[in-house]
Amino acid sequence: MGFGNEIWGLVVMLAHPKNFYRTMAPLEPVEDVSARSYRRGVYRNGAKRLFDFTVVLLSAPFLVPLVLFMAFLVKCGGGDAFYRSTRVGRHGRSFSMLKLCTMVPNADEVLAAHLAARPEAAQEWEIYQKLKDDPRITPLGHFLRRTSFDELPQLWNVLVGDMSLVGPRPMMPDQRDMYPGHDYYELRPGVTGTWQVSDRNTATFADRARFDKEYSEDLSFTGDLSLIMKTVRVVFKGTGY
Repeated sequence: MGFGNEIWGLVVMLAHPKNFYRTMAPLEPVEDVSARSYRRGVYRNGAKRLFDFTVVLLSAPFLVPLVLFMAFLVKCGGGDAFYRSTRVGRHGRSFSMLKLCTMVPNADEVLAAHLAARPEAAQEWEIYQKLKDDPRITPLGHFLRRTSFDELPQLWNVLVGDMSLVGPRPMMPDQRDMYPGHDYYELRPGVTGTWQVSDRNTATFADRARFDKEYSEDLSFTGDLSLIMKTVRVVFKGTGY
C-alpha cells in the first residue's frame, strides 16, 4: 500500500469514525470487568473527558501535519507508516490503538529469534515486557520512541473515547494475567501517565499496578496538567522509550 493510500485511508477514517472500526481486524472477546466500585468526582466522571476532547481539537491543526510528516519519513524507510495494535481499555474492553511504525516489518519473528538465542534477553522480556536493546526497532524508530512522537496518532483514540490524554499505559490482552491490580480497568488508558514519565527502563511490568493505583487515588485536573508538563519535558530531553 502506497503512502498516499494510507493517508487517504486516515482521512476517510477521520471523516467517518465508524470506518475506523470497520478496518480493524476482528478482536478476541475479553471478559468485561466493569463490576468495580467507582470513585466520585466531577473531573473523574465527566470533566476529564471534556478536557481530553477540547485539547485534541485545539492541537489538531499543529499536530496533524507533524504526524503526516513523520508518517512520510517512516514510509520512506519501507513498510507501513501506521500500526494498529489491540489493547485492553476501560472495563476490560478491547480497542485498536494507532501508532507510527517503529519496528521492522517482521518484528514478531525477529523478537522470537532474539529471545531464543539470548536467555538473558528472554528473562528481561519476562520481567519488563520490553528490551533495552530491542532488535526490532528501526533507526528512525529509536528517534520516534525517544521523543514519544510515535504515540501522537493515539490522539485519534482519545478523540473517539478509547483513551485519555493521561491514564495508565495501554495493556496488551496477553498481559492481563500478569497485571496484579484492578485500577487499570476503572480508567481509560492514557497517551501519557505516571508510568510513562517515570524511569521506565527500571520499572517492572508489575510496578505498573502501583503507578495506576497512585494515579487513580490522586486523579485530578491539576495532577493531569502536571503529568502533561512532565511529558513535554521528557519529549524535549529525548528520554522516552
